[in-house]
Amino acid sequence: MESFFAPCPRGLEAILAQELAALGATEVKATDGGAHFAGPFELCYRANLESRIASRVLWRVAAAFYRNEDDIYQATLALPWSRWFDVGSTIRVNVAALRCPLKSLDFVTLRIKDAVCDVFRGQCGERPSVNTEQPDIRIHAFLTADQLTLYFDTSGEPLFKRGYRRAAGEAPLRENLAAGILRIAGWTPGEPLLDPMCGSGTFLIEAALIALDIAPGARRSFGFEKLKQFDRKTWGGLKAAAQARERPRTALPIYGSDLYGEELKTARANLDAAGLQDVIMLKQANVLEMPAPAASGVIVTNPPYGVRLGETGELAEFYPKLGDALKQKFSGWRAYILSSDMALPRLIRLAASKRTPLFNGALECRLYEFKLVAGSMRRKKPVKGEG
Repeated sequence: MESFFAPCPRGLEAILAQELAALGATEVKATDGGAHFAGPFELCYRANLESRIASRVLWRVAAAFYRNEDDIYQATLALPWSRWFDVGSTIRVNVAALRCPLKSLDFVTLRIKDAVCDVFRGQCGERPSVNTEQPDIRIHAFLTADQLTLYFDTSGEPLFKRGYRRAAGEAPLRENLAAGILRIAGWTPGEPLLDPMCGSGTFLIEAALIALDIAPGARRSFGFEKLKQFDRKTWGGLKAAAQARERPRTALPIYGSDLYGEELKTARANLDAAGLQDVIMLKQANVLEMPAPAASGVIVTNPPYGVRLGETGELAEFYPKLGDALKQKFSGWRAYILSSDMALPRLIRLAASKRTPLFNGALECRLYEFKLVAGSMRRKKPVKGEG
């Protein structure tokens, strides 16, 4: 049994833990920023291929107590690095820390790299080269107050990079956060879904991948393919099984619109890259004027207003109109709006039934749930002279 850690967007840890357990992981434990789990080494193949929520899958190879940088060097030097990858592979070392007493993480990074290279130099007279942009092997170190943990990054590029994005808007929503929001919303395939301010189309594409049972990692390569114990036959079988269960790419009740034609061009480019151009319905429309595409369904959207574009004046003017449009035209729907503006319910003048803290990268947000029922939800304005 091997030990792993999968980081994810903050706020999605419990959902990630459920997903990993469904993929066959054992000893699953959600923690701040991700989930620990265990299983055979091949489990990292499945987790990378199938997880819609994880940002990476890290394989833990060592843990040791330390007091100073030399302890970290010696602990790293004692590991059989040449058993795990070839000297011809390029490497990169990443270090993160929580309550670490050492003064320079850059120096810690250097000492870990030196130890890895010294192992190879001692065994074969050569050392691997460093490549900080596109390394073959990514080594992650995590330091607490007195413990060092070393991991291999089995993912390579972050898992939210599905391989379909050809263009992005001003502040793109990460794909794994979008998938997590769909889970929080309780959306299920077959239920109408609308993003009326779709930007580059991330919510739409993630929903289509779920509905068609397309593995999120089906279109990309992974870091574990560069490790010596990579089992090509096992990996090929997992990919073939995932491909075999994909559903036909027929039109789905997934709708996207945007006010701006340039944004729709971006979304269409991404749909084409994902092979979903005939699956999702896109049109140019103003969310304040468009009718509901079905009697009921789910709205998920990340409006391009406020902190992201600095348009605070527009925000104050737009949100009350959005609240009116949702109430008048989308009765019977549930709406989920992601925003970094904590005053959104007051501005939109609808009562949020739930607020979920989430992070899009480093940006703290809230996912607001509004159950749109005719004749309710409107915040009443106080009558002049009351109170």
